[in-house]
Amino acid sequence: MVEAHATAKYVRTSAQKAGLVMDLIRGRDVNRALAALRHARKGVAHDIEKVLRSAIANAQQKEGFGGDVERLFVAACYANQGPSMKRVRPAPMGRAFRVVKRTAHLTVKVSERPVKIAAAPAAEAPAGKKPARRGAPKPAAGAKAAAPRGARKTKATKAAPKPRAKKAGK
Repeated sequence: MVEAHATAKYVRTSAQKAGLVMDLIRGRDVNRALAALRHARKGVAHDIEKVLRSAIANAQQKEGFGGDVERLFVAACYANQGPSMKRVRPAPMGRAFRVVKRTAHLTVKVSERPVKIAAAPAAEAPAGKKPARRGAPKPAAGAKAAAPRGARKTKATKAAPKPRAKKAGK
């Protein structure tokens, strides 16, 4: 299985904005990821697309690559925060506001999907009995079946009202 990665450093965007776009492509195969990036309405999508194309090219150059780009998928992608450039903007009454121009390091890792081998057909379950539902409580031996959730209590199951105590005095 071939793995490759590519990194673009000091990209002029915040890591948070780049992370939003990277969430779109994480886990997808590379052709779908490229299509998603091409149609994303974010400016950083163009930079991420360049990094993804570079990672695909790096995988093709690796020893042991099968030659089929269709089997590559985005194994991991993340945006780390880079150094911030601090600038000063004039403000009213002789003051100054600080402007922080953020950068990010974009990393995309691609990996080759393992080849699926067809397994032998599994034996069929016995007819007439349904498989138990996952997470369902198992009934205890000899216990009565519990009422379904939200079922109303009947008059027979309600507790009898308590007698009221008489007031002293009047």
